Amino acid sequence: MKRTICFVTAAEITVKVFLVNHLRALSTQYDISVITNTNNSSFLKASGLHLNIIPLFIERAISPIRDINALFGLIFLFRRYRFDAVHSVTPKAGLLSMLAAFLVRIPVRIHTFTGQVWATRTGVMRWLLKGADRLITLCATHILVDSQSQRRFLIKENVVSESKSHIIANGSICGVDTQRFAPNYEVRKSLRKMFSIDESDVVFLFLGRLAFDKGLLDLVQAFVKVSGIHKNVQLIIVGPDEDNMKQRILVHCEGCSDKVHFDEYTDKPETFMAAADVFCLPSYREGFGMTIIEAGSVGIPSIGTRIYGITDAIEEGATGFLYAPRDISELTERMLKMIEKPDMRNEMGIKARERVIKLYSKELVTSAFVGFYDSVFALESAKR
Repeated sequence: MKRTICFVTAAEITVKVFLVNHLRALSTQYDISVITNTNNSSFLKASGLHLNIIPLFIERAISPIRDINALFGLIFLFRRYRFDAVHSVTPKAGLLSMLAAFLVRIPVRIHTFTGQVWATRTGVMRWLLKGADRLITLCATHILVDSQSQRRFLIKENVVSESKSHIIANGSICGVDTQRFAPNYEVRKSLRKMFSIDESDVVFLFLGRLAFDKGLLDLVQAFVKVSGIHKNVQLIIVGPDEDNMKQRILVHCEGCSDKVHFDEYTDKPETFMAAADVFCLPSYREGFGMTIIEAGSVGIPSIGTRIYGITDAIEEGATGFLYAPRDISELTERMLKMIEKPDMRNEMGIKARERVIKLYSKELVTSAFVGFYDSVFALESAKR
């Protein structure tokens, strides 16, 4: 009889973006269920997966009444199905499902940390959110962390222990499809034409949530300085606007707004990466620079903040540059160097792709992920 594993996330998109390859590989050996906030219980069929999808509303924001309802819903489902393992991803799903699985005595309880909301907070909110992560760790039997530097940070902050926390392969939650994320000159030419960008222009790209903690205003202010020195520069910003950032960005780039381009959403990030020359992630907090290694796989270098998570994704001086968070002068200097040294920039892009293929391919990470589950269940059987 196959072992049963249930994955829990707060959003359908988390499953589609990060877990599909893992679910496909695991389903050859185990019976897989997925609990997530969805109105479409067949959303994985397009990926060729016919799994047991259980819709359950889990609110991402703090909402005591809805959170209690979700907790009782999870307890009911865990008692009904009696899974051998429950695996949560994302903070709220982790808190509720690890607590519910602990109460129901699910034997294997795994949570994946992909970054800490409280890392940039202060006061009561930091204490509260950090306490929630500690409760997750207390209730879980195993903790996965998606980068080495994040794991060191969590150990230092007494959130996880060395013995209970693990990294899959070399880090990242799912690795990169290096065939999908690959250099593509035709796509580069087509997308640049769409934005009326010359082939000779140096294009900087940001791709992610348009939120304050992503450091976008720092990037824009640095870009304004750079565009005052070099005319052949462009900035593309792609992602959902969560904090009315677009309007704030446009205020900052008065005088060069014709060089700043927006796109609200894409399910093909590789096309924008193929059109760019340098990827930028000026974030104040990040679990792992997933978009950085995707960009690296496309063959472009990155500039990112020197914080845990991003320091794993960028090899300083080889595949890109790091700078101190919020240091606009240092960011400007890094951007200028990328513009003024095209040979160095191209060499970094080549090394970035080589590094991703060696350390972060989806095949490598998924194989290690399945191996982790095999070892966990083997240990569980030995204990029994």
